[in-house]
Formats: sequence, structure tokens, C-alpha cells
Amino acid sequence: MSPKLPPEAGPGEPGVELFARRSDFEAALARFAGPGRRAVVMTMGALHEGHASLIRAARARVGAEGLVTVTVFVNPLQFGAGEDLDRYPRTLDADLEVAAAAGADIVFAPPVEEVYAGGEPRVRMAAGPMGERYEGASRPGHFDGMLTVVAKLLHLTRPDLAFFGEKDAQQLALIRRMVLDLDFPVEIVGVPTVREDDGLALSSRNRYLSARERSTALALSRALSEGREAGLQAAAQAPHTPSSPDTPSSPDSPSSPPGRDGRDGSDGLAGPARVASPRTVRAAARAVLDAAALLEPPLVLDYVALVDPSDFTEVADDHTGEAVLAVAAKVGDTRLIDNVRLWFGVA
Repeated sequence: MSPKLPPEAGPGEPGVELFARRSDFEAALARFAGPGRRAVVMTMGALHEGHASLIRAARARVGAEGLVTVTVFVNPLQFGAGEDLDRYPRTLDADLEVAAAAGADIVFAPPVEEVYAGGEPRVRMAAGPMGERYEGASRPGHFDGMLTVVAKLLHLTRPDLAFFGEKDAQQLALIRRMVLDLDFPVEIVGVPTVREDDGLALSSRNRYLSARERSTALALSRALSEGREAGLQAAAQAPHTPSSPDTPSSPDSPSSPPGRDGRDGSDGLAGPARVASPRTVRAAARAVLDAAALLEPPLVLDYVALVDPSDFTEVADDHTGEAVLAVAAKVGDTRLIDNVRLWFGVA
């Protein structure tokens, strides 16, 4: 259960206000009404630098006149049997500090009964076939629960823009699909993965790893890097062809991925991401993961996949265009995911 908060939580850290009740939050939205646009960053709390990068991106987009809301809600619908709902970290005081420092105006941290006033909802969002693969296959029902709460929070926060991390690539793809299919009046903005100094993608679950488990877990980002580098080498050896007018060129496109902090290209996956040969990428990534399975403690692979981000189906060996190299594995009792975006086709 989410922690119960007082009916009027009032001010949190300087520069951010905390609300637990829907009525108080809705009154705050009316009070903040103005010429600026509204942005929301949805979280389950335990905020870290990855969440802070989302909040900063939201603040940059809406400007000083805009409103940035951060939601903190551990959604029980997206946890399956045996998953870590009860031990999921709840650190609201620290979350307020992170949110305030990153530029949030409001933190909405409701208890479960405020979000699901009638108990567990009888009508829910269905992720469909796209949500039954990979993460959905490993965590049945997870994406239905995730989309249900995202839909509810979009209605409650009424944003113009909603910011989500690219680390949860399948989640991001499904949210974009829901918004497109159901005509939600909101722009979904993906924000690059933030990494720790050793390359491990930031996650609230990283705190569960022992030192030895963390060493093994680094195989995830290493597999992505090796797969990407193998693809780059194949691209360098391929005959040169003219750039397509459809080639991505925006700063956050897969041809120029951001770095550890989402801006400076400083992590182990930095550099051009235009690659060739899906077969080569898959083989290189798989070799790293197979080797990590022999470590102590071992990495227990769930999947490594090279997928089309529009529907999360595996791409063919002659694929051109964008793809996501995604991996999921357990180390000890901790399940981790990571991914990198690639672009197949030689410039």
C-alpha cells in the first residue's frame, strides 16, 4: 500500500507543493492555471538522477510560466505475484528534495484509495499483443496495470506534455500507442537513459544489488555496447550509400544518442549509432550475456531482443530504420532491464 498522507499535506521542500488528496490537487491545478503549458512526470517514487533528468526536461520545455507536476504512486496493479510491491522503496521526503531541486512545482503523492476510490478497477486498459511480448511475457498483466494508471493520471493531471524515460522502452512504446489509438490530447516525450559512472542504467532497484551482484549486472550495459560497436564496425565496412531524406537528424534521434546525463555523450554507449547487420548486433550482445551466465553470481537472462519500436516485434536480418536492442535479466533476486536505440542503414 502507498503511505497514507494527511488530507492537506501542504508545502514540501521550498519551491514544491505536496498534495495527497485528489480534491486538493485539483484545486492546486486551478490555482496554477495560467498562460504556460502543463507537464507531468509520472514516478513510483525513490527518485534518482534519472527521474531528475525527466523533471529538468519538463521544466525546459514548459519554461518559467509552465507547470511541472511529479506524481509519486506505487501502482499495485502493475505488480504480479511474487514481485517486489511490499519492498519497493518509499522515500517521499527525499523525493520532495529531488523534485524541488530539478524544478517541479507540484508533487501529487496519493494513497491507493485516492487513485482507486472504488477498489481495484473493474474496467482496465488492455495492452494487447504488443504488451504480451518480452516484458509482458515475463510479467503477465504488468502493462495492463501500467496503462490503466497512466491513463488515470493523464486525466487527473491534464498535461500538455508527459515525460517518460527511454530505459523502459516497451513501456514508452505502449504509452505512445495508447495515446495515439485513444486520442489523448497530450504529447509523449521520451528522455534518454541516465547511467551511473560504471555504465549501469539508473534504477530504483540498483540499491538491492550487492557489490558482487552489481559487477555481474554490468554485463547488461556491456552487451548493449558490444552489440552496438559490432554494428558500427559492420557499417564502416559496408559500401557507402547516400543518406536518405528519412534519416533522423534531431538531437535526440538514434543517430546521435545522448550520454550518461542525457546531454553530453559521456557514457559507454555514446557516439554515432548508425549501424549495419542485425545478425552481427545480436551475436555480439548475446556473447557477452552468455559469458555473464558463468559468473558468480550468474546473470540469469530473460531475453535479449532486437525489436521494431513501433510494435516490439523482432526485426529481420535485412531490417533498415530504427530498432531497439533490449535486454532483461536477473542477478540474485533483482531483475534489471536496459536498452539502446540503433539505426540500421549506412549513411
